Amino acid sequence: MIPLKIAAAYIRVSDERQDEYSPDSQLKKTREYAAKEGYLIPDEYVFYDDGISAKSAKRRTEFNRMIAMAKEKEHPFEVIYVWKFSRFARNQEESMVYKNLLRKKNVAVVSVSEPIPEGHFGTLIERIIEWMDEFYLINLGAEVTRGMTEKASRGEPTCAPPYGYVMKEKKYYPDESGPADIVREIFRRYAAGEAEREIAISLGERGIRTKSGKTPENRWIKYILNNPCYIGKIRWSLEGARAVSKRDYTNQNIMTVSGHHEPLISEELWETVQKRIEAQKKAYPPYAKRDQPVEYMLKGIVRCSACGATLAMSSATTKNGARSMQCCNYSRGSCHVSHSVTIPKLEEAFLQALEDSVKHQIFNVEPQKPDSNVKDTPDYEKLIAIEKRKLERAKAAYLSEIDSIEQYAKNKEDITARINELNALMQSEANGQILDLNAYTEKVRSILQYIKRADVTAKSKNEAVRTVVSKVVYLKSTKSVAVYFST
Repeated sequence: MIPLKIAAAYIRVSDERQDEYSPDSQLKKTREYAAKEGYLIPDEYVFYDDGISAKSAKRRTEFNRMIAMAKEKEHPFEVIYVWKFSRFARNQEESMVYKNLLRKKNVAVVSVSEPIPEGHFGTLIERIIEWMDEFYLINLGAEVTRGMTEKASRGEPTCAPPYGYVMKEKKYYPDESGPADIVREIFRRYAAGEAEREIAISLGERGIRTKSGKTPENRWIKYILNNPCYIGKIRWSLEGARAVSKRDYTNQNIMTVSGHHEPLISEELWETVQKRIEAQKKAYPPYAKRDQPVEYMLKGIVRCSACGATLAMSSATTKNGARSMQCCNYSRGSCHVSHSVTIPKLEEAFLQALEDSVKHQIFNVEPQKPDSNVKDTPDYEKLIAIEKRKLERAKAAYLSEIDSIEQYAKNKEDITARINELNALMQSEANGQILDLNAYTEKVRSILQYIKRADVTAKSKNEAVRTVVSKVVYLKSTKSVAVYFST
């Protein structure tokens, strides 16, 4: 009697209703088909991924284990049987990569329910089947979006409930365990005149957290105040769920319809809040981020000593009309230490710090980061980080049994050698940039004299400061600054 040859079976379902046969039935019929062709499928070579899409192989652990086993020099099976080619992959490019890899190892992939003839004609048919499977996946996504749009047009929820609601039986219900009252409180307080930041800070101090567990910020408050779900509406973008989550409140492609859930606030309170939001927009219009004028010397250079964020010019002024600066994160409510300081006082402290540095020749120099625009100046730290990520991926491939211990050892040796080489180059370059103290002192002195001139514009002063200063940290407790120089 001729012994049966060994084969493997790959069974995958992403939804229990999507195949005409259950996984067990698929395996039974796959074994029957394999037996007719003279193959035996032992239990240890049955690879089963449950509830995972075939769009990508990254999350299919059993698939990856099967491929790793097939790549071994003495692979234990000669054929991989699948119920349909779509069970193997619905991404044609990825399917071709894995099939070519298996073909080099003399391992074939055979569809039980889609038998194809051998030769070039059979290969063509297989490609057509793969293309149809991929087209099905793309078309399915479009159909899902269409169906969700139709569902939203009927006022039915299409995504997870916002803060203040819970989902029960495919419907939003007020979360009366606390969040619903918080939403009502936010609307009442804002309508009464409180600022978004004040509301966010007070809620954070009471231990209130967002659905993701974060401390409330003014952006979270703004999102709640602009969400019509709280007056019983459903929002849905004609461009899909991702577009509606971008918080573009004026997008014409976002439809708003009446939902079937209970509102948390009244229409009157909603209108009051919206009128105040519009008034705030008119009073404080958004500024263009590009081509902004440089109104003061230290724009974009000063940092908060509490959180490290940039200090920006605020709307606050003194009796003399002097403008103030404030921590950006404090303005958003995520930093709780005010760093408000007038621009004249800050510039005065900065000039004094420069004079002290020149006088005593003491410079707190930070390593200069490579200029990304200069091709012959490598960013060694970035290159080393890339190599370290490669090393992590090589280890993961070994632990997932995609690569053998020999392959992992070789990859580790090559990558480690590259990291050592980059470290040596970085150290060598750093040693070649030893600071000439006298020359550097003269450079800072000349910059100091230049920025003291009354006939120099704020923009020119800002550009000059940036040639020797990497950042300035404002120390609120001592009302002083720490200057960090660059080479």
